[in-house]
Formats: sequence, structure tokens, C-alpha cells
Amino acid sequence: MKVTIHETKEEMGKAAAEHALRVIRAAIDKREEAVVILATGTSQFETLNALTEGGDVDWSRVVMFHLDEYIGISPDHPASFRRYLTERFVNRVGPLKEVNFIEGESDDPETECRRAGSLIQGYTVDVALVGIGENGHLAFNDPPADFEILDPFLVVELDDACRRQQLGEGWFQTLENVPRQAISMSIQQIMKGTSIIASVPAARKAEAVKKALEGNVTPDCPSSILQEHPDCTLYLDRASSALLSGKGR
Repeated sequence: MKVTIHETKEEMGKAAAEHALRVIRAAIDKREEAVVILATGTSQFETLNALTEGGDVDWSRVVMFHLDEYIGISPDHPASFRRYLTERFVNRVGPLKEVNFIEGESDDPETECRRAGSLIQGYTVDVALVGIGENGHLAFNDPPADFEILDPFLVVELDDACRRQQLGEGWFQTLENVPRQAISMSIQQIMKGTSIIASVPAARKAEAVKKALEGNVTPDCPSSILQEHPDCTLYLDRASSALLSGKGR
């Protein structure tokens, strides 16, 4: 895993986006199409802002998937990840070749997992843009995460730490409003990405960053699995990297 540390989250986001844009351009040049996975949350604000300013990319050749969605949340809910990505990415870059959203309000989440899984299995993912949760989660794979399941998407239970993070970031008014289940891309599917770019700013992520980089690879810190990916770059700011000893740099 490669680690880059930047003075501010804005510099971090710009560097992460420039990296992603290089991968996207190269994929389009090679086979006239690029496949990307996008994350959401406050940690992705700066990266997505910079990514959408990549005006020299032919976005009509880009296929997009996203990592996760709450179960029971409609696309117009303020916390909906579909709404987040529509407003912060899709509407800003113009028509994409494909936009593949997880339908969290489906009456049958297991069937929705299979539907979404059947779509992504037809593609090679060029780059996955991800974050790391305060509890070390990767997508909505909270600890202890399932490192073995091969299904591309699965129904997961959100632990209290994850739900408190969503509340703390301002997506919900009370903890009771935060859903207890979500549909998440699996660890195995995320790891299939040819390149993985992780944007992780803010001091509240520092402990998770230290465990992910300097701890053992364990389901108790799901993002530690990124140590085993052959082309993963972690973009940090000074605050999120503050606890690193140097081993993970």
C-alpha cells in the first residue's frame, strides 16, 4: 500500500482525484471505456469536487457503480447515497455511459443484491474510490467483516459506531433515524478493483488509519485488507495521519 500525506484535506482531495483521472484516461485510451466505483460521505467531498473538474475526460465513456446504500431510504432522502452522488458527481460531469445505483428501498434487499451483483460481474473495475470509517469499515462492511464471501453485494447490519458516525456527520437528526441495515459491496468485490484510491481526511479517522496501515490484517479492522491489494494508494491529510509511527508511510 502506498501512502501520501498532504497538509490539508483540499490538497489531499486534489491529489486523489488527479490519480483517479489518470487511471480513467488510461482505461479509455486502452479500451474506450472506464469503470469506476465511488464512495460517499464527508470524507469524499474534496476528492469528488476535484474529480468533477477533470474536464478533459470523456465521461460518456465511463461506467459508474457505488459502494453502498441504506435499506429503506428513498433516493430523495437527504442521507441517500444515490442523491449524494447524483448531486455531487453525476449532474456535474454530464451523461455517463452507465450509472448503476443500488436501490435501497427495494422490497426484497437480497434480490437487489443479486441484481446489482449481476451487473458489476460483467465488468473489470479500473478504479475504486473508497474511504475508511471511524470503526475501520470499508464500504458498510463493519467489524468483524466477512473477508471470504464472494457475492458482489450483501445485506449488512450497521454497528452502533457506524451509525453514530452517520449521525455525527449530520446526515440524520437522531440516532434512531439511522437505518440499522444497508446493502454493501463486499470486501472481495472491492478488492477486485485494478486500482484502489482511498481518501481519508480528519482527526477522527486517525485511529482507524493507524490500525489499517500498521496493524494486522483482520476482519476486526476491515480496511486493513487494503494492505494486501497490489495497487492501493491511501491519501491522508495531516490530521488523519497524526498517529502513524512511520511504518505505514
